[in-house]
Amino acid sequence: MRDLADVIVVGSGAAGASAAFHLAARGRSVTLLERQNLPRPKPCGGGMAASVQRWFPFDLSPVVDQVIEQVRFTWDLHDPVTAVLPGDSPFWIVRRSKLDAYLAEQASAAGARVLTGEAVERIERDGDHWRVVLAGGQSLASRGLVVADGSGSRFAQPLGLGPARPRYASAVAVEVEAEVREPATARFEFGLVQHGFCWAFPRQGGYSIGVGTFIGRNPANSDAVLAQLLPSLGLAADAGERFSSPLRVWNGHHPLHCPGAVVVGDAASLCDPFLAEGLRPALLSGVRAAEALDHWLGGDRSALAGYSATMRRQWGDSMAWGRRIAQVFYRVPKVGYQLGIKRPTAPQRIAQILSGELGYGDIAQRVIRRLLFQGQ
Repeated sequence: MRDLADVIVVGSGAAGASAAFHLAARGRSVTLLERQNLPRPKPCGGGMAASVQRWFPFDLSPVVDQVIEQVRFTWDLHDPVTAVLPGDSPFWIVRRSKLDAYLAEQASAAGARVLTGEAVERIERDGDHWRVVLAGGQSLASRGLVVADGSGSRFAQPLGLGPARPRYASAVAVEVEAEVREPATARFEFGLVQHGFCWAFPRQGGYSIGVGTFIGRNPANSDAVLAQLLPSLGLAADAGERFSSPLRVWNGHHPLHCPGAVVVGDAASLCDPFLAEGLRPALLSGVRAAEALDHWLGGDRSALAGYSATMRRQWGDSMAWGRRIAQVFYRVPKVGYQLGIKRPTAPQRIAQILSGELGYGDIAQRVIRRLLFQGQ
């Protein structure tokens, strides 16, 4: 077939662009599709462990807005607990418009064909290859496929990729341009939201702020929450541009592959169900998906199943514990704060999880027993 690519990647977010780069760097012919023009805004706190740098041969520092050195936790804006991040594994704040465009540029430089402003209408299996039909009627074909179309994925479920019934956290993201008081400090506030928390991440020229609810279907009254949170940062109660941004969170082990295709990033429901971390698993899944597809294209028929197994081992097993912690913590959040945050070693453990040094499995059994016993 003419113009048959090795792989088509649908979506150029962090996961999709990462997969496209690594495939192209391995010599595979890749077409990366993005329905919007780059750079484009994307609601996201933008926090990720600096340890992700090891997955890329190019420097990520050009897209790092701020290096976080410590994390401060509060309950109802009081009772603060501060954890200093490990010196060799800090936490980075990036702006998604910059990060995603930068990764797509790296993919293009490695040889990928990047098509922006191209919405995908449908994806079909056609014999031993995939046919991707664009909204304008153009049809593209490939041997392999990466589904990377985000939390609102249209294609993961019909292809049997990831959970049949994804679970969502309700979230509102706010971008505020302002002078930043403590540029090296990220904040997590647990008392203002009944079944969730707020975050405030400093970036160049302002803050990325969010309100997330992780249990139940009723979102927090974000305007009321923000009216308390924003003044604590020296901001007007109504400051910032606000976006509804549902998070598709991890909700059990599910296949992330089907014949000839894999799903990555938010479309794969990889977001941390406790602390809402999404960028690190997105980048990790892009890297591992590229490795698996390269081996599959080379004749290893078990490689795509290996991708599902690898993501379970390197991310899902930790998230299974993270979900259990979240289910207990957010049902009795005040007890959770006292026992899960204020204990002498707890803030440092959370800091190590954010930096990628620990997984939830390293702390989960002790934390869950403590919360269940005290929360009765």
